[in-house]
Amino acid sequence: MQKNRPGALWALLATSIPMFMVSLDNLVVTNALTEMSADFHVGQAELQWVVNGYVLAFAGLLLAGAALGDRFGRRRIFVWGILLFTLGSAACGLADSAGQLVAARVLQGAGAAAILPVSLTLAVAAVPPARRALAVGVWGGVNGLGVAVGPLAGGLVTEGLDWHWIFWINVPVGLAALPLALWAIRESRGRAAALDVTGILLATSAVVSAVWGIVGAADHGWGGARTLGGLAAAGLLLTVFAVHERRVPEPLVPLAMYRIRPFMLSNAVSLAMYFGVFGSIFFLAQFMQGPMGYTPFGAGLRTLPWTAAPMIVVPIASALVPRVGGGILQALGCAMQAAALGWIALLIGPDVSYPALVPALALAGVGMGLVFAAVPATVIGSVAEHEHNKASGVNNTVREFGGALGIAVLTTVFTHAFDAGLSHGPRSAFEDGLRQSLWLGVAVVLAGALAALFIRRPGRAVRIAAPTAAAVPRVAEPKVLAAADPD
Repeated sequence: MQKNRPGALWALLATSIPMFMVSLDNLVVTNALTEMSADFHVGQAELQWVVNGYVLAFAGLLLAGAALGDRFGRRRIFVWGILLFTLGSAACGLADSAGQLVAARVLQGAGAAAILPVSLTLAVAAVPPARRALAVGVWGGVNGLGVAVGPLAGGLVTEGLDWHWIFWINVPVGLAALPLALWAIRESRGRAAALDVTGILLATSAVVSAVWGIVGAADHGWGGARTLGGLAAAGLLLTVFAVHERRVPEPLVPLAMYRIRPFMLSNAVSLAMYFGVFGSIFFLAQFMQGPMGYTPFGAGLRTLPWTAAPMIVVPIASALVPRVGGGILQALGCAMQAAALGWIALLIGPDVSYPALVPALALAGVGMGLVFAAVPATVIGSVAEHEHNKASGVNNTVREFGGALGIAVLTTVFTHAFDAGLSHGPRSAFEDGLRQSLWLGVAVVLAGALAALFIRRPGRAVRIAAPTAAAVPRVAEPKVLAAADPD
């Protein structure tokens, strides 16, 4: 029987394909937004819901997906997530109004929330401890591949067929991924514990309220009742969540995690990086199709120096994490990303050409790849093995929240600058809006670089002989990341 059991390679493949679809659909619509706007006769504020409807459900339900996987079986929740995501994709393909499309994107996001947190845990569990850094690198590389292919695939399909087909292509992939997951992945669970249903509801409601308030700021203003109401509700729900978590024997997120410096700071880096990346790509893709005059596919092809670089950088950087340290790589990646965004902001103008943008786009891609490699390795390595799923859920929640926040905040900045500059013409107004949005992205990503500098190097780590039943507070990157070091 042992000989018939599928190997680690098949398990990595089975976890990677659905995760690739999830990461692909984060940005697959960016180069199709112009066509969607024309078909549905909606403006910028409505368009961001095509992106944020997905992110809202995705971010809000990630902790729930991780908790359900620990309780009922990670493979089981993973498979149900694939099915839900596939059904949501078909619903997107059938949508004939903006409202239907947003609702279907929410369904997609719910499926994605069941896939992503358990995919990293299942991938790490499929390999021996000495190869976990490699597994994290493969996971991060596939994630980067999805980000890279997303805008390009969206543009190619929109131009060659119709934007509906960017969702239909998920259906056969999802149907093929279901039997592969059932065959190749072994079932696993977290520690036997009662499911914290109240914690799940509070955390989900808090994240959804915060994102809902933020994404409405473009229409209603940051001082509007909807925005303030959403943020106030989120703050109240988070407070109740924190009090609740202190009183339950098995909290949704173990309180000791909040005292682990690499874990907390890596999450801050994720928030800052995704704020800058998602917000910037959202508008840069439209700038290339609008003022620069490229087709959807042409715009997607020209973003490849940025979005494709992680495919090359992540596997290399993953091998460096145990030796150099995740904090250093995160800081360097954020610094490169911030420099690239500032470079693009300086280049934006009436005479800007695509070749002039290529070095800055490539620099952004390398920086993004370093962060994609270092963050999951540091997050997973900073907690006990039985807490991998929860740590992954928290990190993915933070990063998706950062993406939604970036799009919402930069949309507000863009809209204000665009309206103020319309007297000088639409192109000039678009350039002003993009430029100011990029500079805000620079500031936020630089804050992430600063946070990463406080993550200690492995050489100064507190060595842990073996994980205990309870998470142990640590002040540096742990021994598990050094498992790939030569003896």
